[in-house]
Amino acid sequence: MIGLTSEGTPLRDASEVAEFARRCFQPGLDVADRVGVELEFLVFDRATEAAYVPLARVERALPALPGGSRVTFEPGGQLELSGPAAPLPDAIACLAADVAAVRAALREEGLVLAGLGLDPVRSPRRQLRLPRYEAMAEFLGEPYGPLMMCSTASVQVNLDLGERPAARWERAHALGPVLTAAFANSPLSGGRPCGWMSGRQAVWEHLDRTRTSPVPASADPVADWAEYLLDARLMLIREGEERCRPVRDGSTFRDWLNGGGERRPTADDLAYHATTVFPPVRARGWLEIRYLDAQHPAAWPVCAAVTHALVTDHRAADAALAAVEPYRTWWETAARCGLADPRLSRAAEACFRAALEALPRLGASPGLVGEVAAFADRHVTTGRSPAADLMDAVPGRRVPAWLDGEGRQ
Repeated sequence: MIGLTSEGTPLRDASEVAEFARRCFQPGLDVADRVGVELEFLVFDRATEAAYVPLARVERALPALPGGSRVTFEPGGQLELSGPAAPLPDAIACLAADVAAVRAALREEGLVLAGLGLDPVRSPRRQLRLPRYEAMAEFLGEPYGPLMMCSTASVQVNLDLGERPAARWERAHALGPVLTAAFANSPLSGGRPCGWMSGRQAVWEHLDRTRTSPVPASADPVADWAEYLLDARLMLIREGEERCRPVRDGSTFRDWLNGGGERRPTADDLAYHATTVFPPVRARGWLEIRYLDAQHPAAWPVCAAVTHALVTDHRAADAALAAVEPYRTWWETAARCGLADPRLSRAAEACFRAALEALPRLGASPGLVGEVAAFADRHVTTGRSPAADLMDAVPGRRVPAWLDGEGRQ
C-alpha cells in the first residue's frame, strides 16, 4: 500500500488519513492503460470431488510459468495467479499462457482447476495458519468468515487510474451490479442450490458491512475513501512480526485515532488497516475491481476484457453508464437473480455491445473479441448467467459439469 511519511510515526489526526486517501488516487507516471488480472481457482481431485487437496500436493505439481505470473494461495488452498500488469493484449496473453501451463501440469497429477465463485460441495477447511488469518478468522466469525476465507474465488481486475481517476472510480462502482449479474458463477453450496446466482457475493453480503459494503459515492472519491477507512471497524492490530491481535469490541479506526487504544496508530497501521477492508472497488494507486466471480479457466479473459473496456474507454463508458444508471445500487438483486432479471439482462446487453465496439480500439485481438461475442450470445442475450449452466442437471454424466476442466462453462 501507499505510505505516508515514516511508517512508525504516530498519526496526528484525520487529515493524515485524508492525505493517505489522496495518494491512493494519485496516478503513476506511466499513463498507459495497463491491466492486471488476479485469478483465484478452487483445486479439486478429479477422481473424488469431495476430497480436500493439500497445498503441498498442488505446490509439487506446479510448473515454471512462461508468462511471469505470481503464485500465491488463499487460506483454504485456493490457487491464485496474479499476472503482470500490461496493456490488455499482453496481460491476457501472459496470464493465459500461465493458466494453460498450470492446468496441464495439474491434470497430470489428477487435479483440476475449477473456476467457480463458491465451492459447490466441500465445507470450508483452512490450510494456512498465518497470524493474519488466525486473527481474521476470529474477527469474522462463523459461518461466513470460514466460507469467505476458504471457499470463495474471484477474478480481480486491476486498472490504472488514468487522467480522470474520479471518473473511473464512478464507472467501476456504477457497473458493479450489472457485471456481477453477467458473470455470476456460484449458485451451489453443500451440493445443492444456495438460492443465489452469485453465492460468493452472498457470503460477502453477510460479513462486516463496514468493510465490505460499497464505498459511498459523492463528487469527491478521496473524501469518500478517507471516511470509509475511518469508519471501518478495526479487524486486527499487529503486535510484532509473529502475532496479530483481533479487535472484537466494534471500535473503528476513527476511534483508535481519537485515543481509543493503548497507543496512537501509525502510518504503517493505517496502510495495513486499508488491506483489511474489502469493498467491491478499492483504491491502491490503481483501481481493484473485486466483485467478479471466478470464471472457467477458458472464460476469464472475457471478464477482464469487458471490465477494462467499460471502465477505460470513454465512448463505451458513456453507453454503459446510461444503461446501468437505474440499477447501480442493485447489488443484492444482481447476486440473487443474475441475468434472470430481465432489466439487468437488458442492461448487460447494452454493456456488452459497448465493450465489443470498444475492444478493437483498445488493441484486443479478433480472437478475444470473438470470445466476448460468443459469451454474450451464450449468456447475456439468453439471460443465463454462467451460474445457470452450473445448475443444469446432466443425467448420467460421470463428472459434474462444474468439474469438467476441459470444457467451457
